Amino acid sequence: MRIDAHQHFWKYHPKRHEWIDESMKSIRRDFLPTDLKPIIDHVGIDGCVAVQAEESLKETDFLLDLAEENDWIQAVVGWVDIGSSDLSKTIDQYSHFTKLKGFREILQAKDPKYMLREEFIKGLQLLHAKGYTYDILVYPHHLSAVLELVKKCEGHSFVIDHLAKPYIKDGEWKEWKKAMKPIAERDFMYAKISGLITEADWKNWNSEQILPYIEIALELFGPDRLMFGSDWPVCLVAGEYETVWRLIEDFTSTLSPHEKDQIMGLTAMKFYKIPQA
Repeated sequence: MRIDAHQHFWKYHPKRHEWIDESMKSIRRDFLPTDLKPIIDHVGIDGCVAVQAEESLKETDFLLDLAEENDWIQAVVGWVDIGSSDLSKTIDQYSHFTKLKGFREILQAKDPKYMLREEFIKGLQLLHAKGYTYDILVYPHHLSAVLELVKKCEGHSFVIDHLAKPYIKDGEWKEWKKAMKPIAERDFMYAKISGLITEADWKNWNSEQILPYIEIALELFGPDRLMFGSDWPVCLVAGEYETVWRLIEDFTSTLSPHEKDQIMGLTAMKFYKIPQA
């Protein structure tokens, strides 16, 4: 099964989606399952993981409603306040939603110390105890804090979104790789090959600029802990869905059939506990 492990849906609202600034005005509109389904059908993707793009429980409810209406939305990564004293009660209210597999906060917008707070770590431990995964959305300057975090949460199910957004536009990879290496050495850490073209020059990027980062990710994590994600519709500021898919499709076609199958779907199915159709 082919899985897009990272994409978003939204009904655009200027206030709720204020992160979509003027430079990204082309995606200031609604993006719903009816927009995505013909695209993934065309490239042979069987299902997707819908990931939160707004920090609210209404966002989690919105994605779960879409997943209930569309069986090809295989999993939902929702939002919850990880450090809340009411976390256990809130999580229990969602326990009957079988497609809710994990949670995410917009850590990239927060100080690295935010994720090292005692209440945040206790919240992650609660999520783990209840069987949920956690998507880590950060920039490279957060990675030292990520390492501290995962040392305190050994054995949890974590995935680093967008390979921690390396500075592709600047061509920097040495410090990023150095920071990622000790994180990747932990076999419970996964990573998404997603969101990379938007870290390059949106108008002038090419595959030769992106591929070294994917190769490093494969070296560090191996195919069994890497998963393809489109980051649609955010990717549209730098390239069409099919452009992103083709980049990873071509790269994985140089690997063994097993390695390709892992990256293009099986790793996501294992991580998010997506049942075989």
